[in-house]
Amino acid sequence: MYAIVEIAGQQFKVAKDQKVYVHRLQDEEGSKVTFDNVLLLEDGSNITIGAPAIDGAAVEAKVIKHLKGDKVIVFKKKRRKGYKKKNGHRQYLTELVIEGIIASGAKKSEKKAEPKKEAKPAAKKAEVKAEAPKKVEAEATEDLSKNTVAELRELAKAKGVEGYSSMKKAELIAALS
Repeated sequence: MYAIVEIAGQQFKVAKDQKVYVHRLQDEEGSKVTFDNVLLLEDGSNITIGAPAIDGAAVEAKVIKHLKGDKVIVFKKKRRKGYKKKNGHRQYLTELVIEGIIASGAKKSEKKAEPKKEAKPAAKKAEVKAEAPKKVEAEATEDLSKNTVAELRELAKAKGVEGYSSMKKAELIAALS
């Protein structure tokens, strides 16, 4: 039995008791991790393909250790120009051991519930913006000199004042008062 699962932004083909090196995870060494973004499951002759992921499927793994990968040399050169740059890089990795593949009945991780909470404050901001013009109109009747000419023209248009487009700010205030 094997599965294709997405771990740390990359897809891996994993089987039970297999060691996998992935980009560094935030989990502690020795902790157990569950990945629920399973894209394909194969159990003998039965193959299940997700669209995009299989509901209820999960891969359980254990974090063995955090380490650095082999050094990669980056060498840049432009011939006949005297330009040479040598740089090195070691990728941070996490070693995992796959403990099991669950075909169905796995619980969804709690991480997917968080974006729904963020959507609600956005709706509240829209309501606040809808209430803001009402407050401006209430304040506009009290002190019109703080408004811009464009705002005064909008108020004049709403009240039905004729010739508001050619009026200056003082004339608009006088017509609206």
